[in-house]
Amino acid sequence: MRKSVIYIVFGVSIVAVIGIAVTLIFSYANKIRIKNILAVYREEAEYSGLTILYPLDETLFPPEVTSPKFRWKDDRPESDIWLVTIEFQDDGGRMNFVTSKQQWNPKEKTWEVIKKRSLEKEAEVTILGVSPSSHRKIVSGDRISISTSKDEVGAPIFYREVDLPFVDAVKDPSHIRWRFGTISSPKQPPVVLEKLPVCGNCHSFTKDAGIFAMDVDYANSKGSYVITPVANQMVLATSDIITWDDYRKDDGEPTFGLLSQVSPDGKVVVSTVKDESVFVPKPGLAFSQLFFPIKGILCIYDRETKTFHSLTGADDPDYVQSNPSWSPDGRYIVFARSNVYRLKNVRKERSVLLSPEECREFLEEGKPFRFDLYRIPYNDGKGGKPEPLEGASGNGMSNYFAKYSPDGKWIVFCRAKNYMLLQPDSELYIIPAEGGKARRLSANTSRMNSWHSWSTNGKWLVFSSKANTIYTQLFLTHIDEQGYSTPPVLLEHFTTPDRAANIPEFVNTTSSAIKKIREHFVDDLSYVRAANECLKGNDYEHAVRHCKKALALNPKNSDAHQNLGLALFGQGRYDEAIKHLSEAMRMEPQNAEIHSQLGTVLVSRGMFAEALDVLSEAIRLDPNYSDAHYNLGVAMFRLGKVDEAVRYWSKTVLLKPSDTDAHYNLALVMMRRENFPKAAEHLLKVVHYKPDHAEAHHNLGLALIQQKNIEDATVHLYEAVRLDPNNGDYHYILAVALASQGKTDETIRHLTAAVQINPNHAGAHYNLGVMLSRRGKINEAIKHWSQSARLDPKDINSLLHLGEGYAEIGRFSEAVLVTEKAVNLARAAGQEQRALQIQKRLEFYKQNKPLGSSIERKSKK
Repeated sequence: MRKSVIYIVFGVSIVAVIGIAVTLIFSYANKIRIKNILAVYREEAEYSGLTILYPLDETLFPPEVTSPKFRWKDDRPESDIWLVTIEFQDDGGRMNFVTSKQQWNPKEKTWEVIKKRSLEKEAEVTILGVSPSSHRKIVSGDRISISTSKDEVGAPIFYREVDLPFVDAVKDPSHIRWRFGTISSPKQPPVVLEKLPVCGNCHSFTKDAGIFAMDVDYANSKGSYVITPVANQMVLATSDIITWDDYRKDDGEPTFGLLSQVSPDGKVVVSTVKDESVFVPKPGLAFSQLFFPIKGILCIYDRETKTFHSLTGADDPDYVQSNPSWSPDGRYIVFARSNVYRLKNVRKERSVLLSPEECREFLEEGKPFRFDLYRIPYNDGKGGKPEPLEGASGNGMSNYFAKYSPDGKWIVFCRAKNYMLLQPDSELYIIPAEGGKARRLSANTSRMNSWHSWSTNGKWLVFSSKANTIYTQLFLTHIDEQGYSTPPVLLEHFTTPDRAANIPEFVNTTSSAIKKIREHFVDDLSYVRAANECLKGNDYEHAVRHCKKALALNPKNSDAHQNLGLALFGQGRYDEAIKHLSEAMRMEPQNAEIHSQLGTVLVSRGMFAEALDVLSEAIRLDPNYSDAHYNLGVAMFRLGKVDEAVRYWSKTVLLKPSDTDAHYNLALVMMRRENFPKAAEHLLKVVHYKPDHAEAHHNLGLALIQQKNIEDATVHLYEAVRLDPNNGDYHYILAVALASQGKTDETIRHLTAAVQINPNHAGAHYNLGVMLSRRGKINEAIKHWSQSARLDPKDINSLLHLGEGYAEIGRFSEAVLVTEKAVNLARAAGQEQRALQIQKRLEFYKQNKPLGSSIERKSKK
């Protein structure tokens, strides 16, 4: 036994000794490398080929920040290891480190030494790329200086993480989460709030961190807002919620309550109400939404009296007044202001959030919209005269998101060419609090700088940027007494790689002050609102899921039945949709919208008689409900009652001139009735409101051709081809119009496209043969006439031209054969006179004589 024990212990000792030996050998090798590299290193030498990407030169680190990741790019392929050498201003000598990667993350103990030795003193960081031959040749290098500030950040940060694209977060807000922690923690700050079924958004704390407030229902019509005391275990309860909709509720204007801010003392809250906003998704992940208000006034909610009132001076209906920010003493409010904008294409039904179609002039046409910053005295809620802030107004740019420094001395704000939020070109600027010359912060990165917040001691600023990734990251910069900033410090460990971090806010408390925030206001209405957002994005699967959760909590929720019916309809599950919409209609028999929606599903199901009853009731309930008139028109049309359909669709466009579907249906009926002027009138409306409607452009071209307006027709036919280049019929009709204008080459080009797209298009083959023959290309023309005759064996014209073509190249027997077929077809059709004319051709061919130019070739119309 003793031998076994000794053997085992001895065996372990050998392994340990080997491990120590390997470590010592590796460490010794590094020392040799460092010694060799430093032996050839010359401080005065200018090295190139390597660029230090992070940190930037002259970066100032907070004293409590965790170890950063130094990163560089080496363009010299011969470099295989790198030496990081740091020289300090003390007598402690250099610190040297060797790495085989183009990055280096100091261990925390090492980083603490570096910070201590660089406190208020510059340290020079040099990174050298070395060739593999004995590591005695330096092939690249770069150097920067860094230092550590004596000023601590001194407060934790509360911020939000969102999945992208943003429309996904809106449809399913349960994935949004909030973190709370300090920059001194090597671990990612813990999640304190998550799985909200509603979209929590802008938040704010009072100056003493005693009160927390947040939009908890951003994308819905109720404008909900929670105001609650800060605690270690916080609960967001229904009793803590107000709704901005309660301000002037009787006027019928919906309100969201955008970008709300609680006052420094927590007594009141200011927000934008009676608002209307561009809030639409954009393609791509990096900048996946466009947001800015185009209408709104500032409103005050008094927590003590539980009352709302507008802020005089910031409640002018001719302006949009939004994005308010309090001065630290609560005496002033700075806000973004612009002229109210009336959109070209607006729905008759009022909605706070505008659709992509309504916002086309911003999304597609790039129409500018800019804000200026104004300051107004709060004056115990009485307001006053708003004054533009010098340096943040009248500069031809959009200025927004003003944030006061805690001492009230400075304002940092965002400036971009246009709009607000998520602008790639947004940068941070600083001005004196009373206004003055604006100075661009040195901390700005290359792409999007926004969502900033001052540390509670006023020494640091946290902000969001997309400089490194499409997923927004958080950065810090130091602001000195003169308002100058330092290069940005990345809080890399704060963010998850696949989440965007935004709305960071320093909170005047400790990191242990908030451990968990839970909600107690989730109910069936919350799930209905989540379903609403899913329906807007045609995400029917998630909409069904949310509605079923709502009905599990409250089976009598008519909105849940209604939304579930719509989602099931979107999935093509008509019978189930009818069931839930019928239940919603039973619960709300006076709701015209539900009647109209149920009628639409019934029409789609082919239940036209049932649809007539439901849709007629919708119109009785609301004679001006345009969708009900439209759907009833569809039902009438499906039943063969075209005149009634026309009457309802005409009423639709009278109530809603931008309804392109109704205009288009009316146009098709008018085309069928050969009322081409009226058809063109409706089609012009369609292409005005929906310029990318290829079929409307095509039909408009046809209607204009019938009116002999070939020039205008050609414009629209060209547009149809541009929008849908793979439609052979569009190319064909355009070619016919071009042929009538003598544009032979263009005609040939589009006829060629038509037969390539649709090889069985007899008319295109026939006309292409005609055009080619006019260019003397008889053999090619014969191929297309042959195809035309094969595809349409009873087409006499194809046979005549084919015979003429054969004769012109001396193939008389074939010319006789196809021309005899033409004679027989003419006689069979009772066209004896034409048969006799064709017979004359036949006699020429039998004598081996071509017709020459005696017979004019005509193209089909």
